[in-house]
Amino acid sequence: MTPESIPSVEPQPAEMGEFSRLTGVFFEPKNAFEAIGKRPRWLIPLLLTIVASLAFYYFYGQHVGWERFLRHQMETSQRMQQQMAQMPPEQRERTQAMQVKVMGFAYYGGVIIMTPVIYLISAAVLLGIASGMMGAGLKFKQVFAIVCYAGLPMIIKQLLAIVVMFLKNPDDFNLTNPLAFNPAAFMDPLNTSKFLYTIATAVDVFSIWIILLTALGLSAVAGKRLSFGSALVAVLVPWVAIVLFGASMASIFA
Repeated sequence: MTPESIPSVEPQPAEMGEFSRLTGVFFEPKNAFEAIGKRPRWLIPLLLTIVASLAFYYFYGQHVGWERFLRHQMETSQRMQQQMAQMPPEQRERTQAMQVKVMGFAYYGGVIIMTPVIYLISAAVLLGIASGMMGAGLKFKQVFAIVCYAGLPMIIKQLLAIVVMFLKNPDDFNLTNPLAFNPAAFMDPLNTSKFLYTIATAVDVFSIWIILLTALGLSAVAGKRLSFGSALVAVLVPWVAIVLFGASMASIFA
């Protein structure tokens, strides 16, 4: 066989490394998610998101304090005001002191435990819609990795919130809505219905960013089996349902 007759072997493209995946989600998301679909790793983005959230709550506890948060909750919740008003002064002070002590640990534990749980549930729901109903042919590990990487904008949100926290007066910092990236930031929580305020809080720039990244990730990994529009519907339907449910619960227990 002459050298000319030997079939040439096309060089395989180099696999995208972890750092390239992490940055690629922000700068070249389609390529990043295609690489994630081929080798669906998820631990590093999940850990980074958890660490960023823990850092935010740590600095909040140090700079603002959980006592201020509890006071803010009481000011905006008629239910809490009524419960506290029915207690004798000594019992009220003991209850508030206990709530302040427990609150910080509850938020830390919530981040560590609930973040992976929420991601797992989200991946299961998306898999059921995208693959079960739309025939995308995705695997659970792929969808879970997509959800973890699509959640990376939360790191930016938490870092910005930490900066804003130290720039604002601690009494003016709102833990539940720290950044002015949603309509609720321009509403008065005392004079706005809890239902509307909760929905306005959920319609956030970072939430929209994560939704778009998740849809893009699903369509990029599924290829021609799932268009971006169909993937966006698969992500939006459960998100809207959760937001409406949360707003309803906030209205009931206001």
